[in-house]
Amino acid sequence: METTTTVHIQSISQLHQLLQLPKPRHPMVSLIPFKDFPEIKIEERTRLITDFYQVTLKTECPCKIQYGQSIFDFDEGVMSCFAPRQVSFIEKDFVFAKAGWQLSIHPDFLRNSALGSKIKSYGYFDYAVNEALILSDDEQKTMETIFLQLHKELLLPIDNFSQEVWIANIELMLTYCDRYYNRQFITRKTVSDELLNKVERILNNYFESDQLNNGLLTAQFLAEELHLSSKYLSDCLKQLTGCTTQQLIHEKLIERAKERLSTTQLSVSEIAYQLGFDYPQSFSKLFKTKTQQTPLQFRAGYN
Repeated sequence: METTTTVHIQSISQLHQLLQLPKPRHPMVSLIPFKDFPEIKIEERTRLITDFYQVTLKTECPCKIQYGQSIFDFDEGVMSCFAPRQVSFIEKDFVFAKAGWQLSIHPDFLRNSALGSKIKSYGYFDYAVNEALILSDDEQKTMETIFLQLHKELLLPIDNFSQEVWIANIELMLTYCDRYYNRQFITRKTVSDELLNKVERILNNYFESDQLNNGLLTAQFLAEELHLSSKYLSDCLKQLTGCTTQQLIHEKLIERAKERLSTTQLSVSEIAYQLGFDYPQSFSKLFKTKTQQTPLQFRAGYN
């Protein structure tokens, strides 16, 4: 059985030490060009946990990632974002990118800044590795310009404006990430259509099978069935359909409830239990919220 070792990096200084690099110029923020990475051989599968944000831009890497049913090379230009204490895995014999950047930001560096609060709203920090941002040539050039500008600023002597300028550049980078992820959701049409078809199929299968005996369908269950992170799935569906995962589940649930109310003599309680609710009151409350009618008022319209 393949063994897995765990590496927990608690500080940016520790990261530099592990990478055999000089100490960071600032203890809470670091920008490392991948060309400066030493040759590191990964002897066994490694579970990696860091206590800081990481944003990477990778090119010229022999590794590949899967997006839907398609495989993409890292040399297309790929960005990944990781939140503090997010677990990732590095496989045995993993080869690091030969070009690009790794930005590390300790949460304390952003404390008391607007970005310190705003960064929590960027859902892509909770995406899985295979949900990375695949950049177009123009997008990659834009990102490289920001990384280069930030790198230049980090090399300057620290003054009263340094932190403000660094944070402004980081925020600009993250805003572009947000824009480009929204573009990716829309423009990868084949993958998007495939995803929507799978979502519809899973929803229908769940409501037509005995899985309802296990309780209400959850957004987490749907994400796991699709091998996606919950946040990525919800953001993608929001961009493609205007609804989050939970909202789509509720739409399907109300649709099935209306069918039963209009075509059967089942009581409201029986319908609630059939749809996976533990309590009929919860079903009635959701139904009224979504339709502005109670279940019985809706049924009365068909009698």
